[in-house]
Amino acid sequence: MQCIPNLIATRLMKLFYSLTSPYARKIRVVAAEKRIEMEMVKVVLSDPDCPVSQFNPLGKIPVLVLDDGESLYDSPVIAEYLDNRTPVARLIPQDHTLKIRVRRWEALADGVCDAAVAAMMEGRRSEGSQDGAVISNQLGKVERGLAVLNEDLGDAKWCVDDSFSLADIALGCSLGYLQLRYHHLDWQERFPNLARHHEAMMQRSSFSETAPPQA
Repeated sequence: MQCIPNLIATRLMKLFYSLTSPYARKIRVVAAEKRIEMEMVKVVLSDPDCPVSQFNPLGKIPVLVLDDGESLYDSPVIAEYLDNRTPVARLIPQDHTLKIRVRRWEALADGVCDAAVAAMMEGRRSEGSQDGAVISNQLGKVERGLAVLNEDLGDAKWCVDDSFSLADIALGCSLGYLQLRYHHLDWQERFPNLARHHEAMMQRSSFSETAPPQA
């Protein structure tokens, strides 16, 4: 009689995300490019019952809960973990010099998002309590960051070493967030290299299928 082995159910990793978070989108794109299956849990951070703080004491997304229950945060850590989980479609170069260049692009792209989010949050305060200097300062960071990103990209298709990488994903998600929240910046007209890059990114299913809903 043939023995039938016991089938042990594999517990999927769980990603907490929102549709508009550029940082969570970065991880969703990484997972799609790496062909890593995970359970997607959409959350609203302002919801009193939002479970995110149970897994990240800072209450921020994305949070990746591993199959053993351990949680990882934030997006650079999660991206590196996923990239090392399988050799399929490497997104972070193993060469040290190229890895640092990719990480530098990611840091600046994420920093542009940080400043854009800070300006948006200040702008959402009641009119009497808004600080115009804070908004101006944060948007200045966005402008300077975009200028450097545009210049560094130049005529290249991809950010680092003519190869698609995490740098391109981070940049694309940052630009997608600006497209969602800051139409008035006209970054596509002012930074044509970035506009070309974003158009190329939108041709990838991993990117187009994770685009935030437009207002």
